[in-house]
Amino acid sequence: MSALKPFLKVRQKASEIGQIDYQRRVVRGLGLHGIGTEVTVANTPSFRGMVKKVIHLVDVQEVDKRS
Repeated sequence: MSALKPFLKVRQKASEIGQIDYQRRVVRGLGLHGIGTEVTVANTPSFRGMVKKVIHLVDVQEVDKRS
C-alpha cells in the first residue's frame, strides 16, 4: 500500500454559479476564485472533506510538494 502524498493540487473546472450556498463557500474557502484557478493545500482530513463536497466542480491531484 502506497503512502499518501502530503499535498493536494486543486483546480476549479466549473463555475459555482447556481450551486448551493455552502458549496460556493467551500470553493472560496479552498482559495479558488474562478474557473482555471489552482491552489495547493495540505492533504489533511479537513481539506479532503472540503474537496469531497465540491468534487463535481474541481479536479484534484496528490503531489509531493507545493508548486
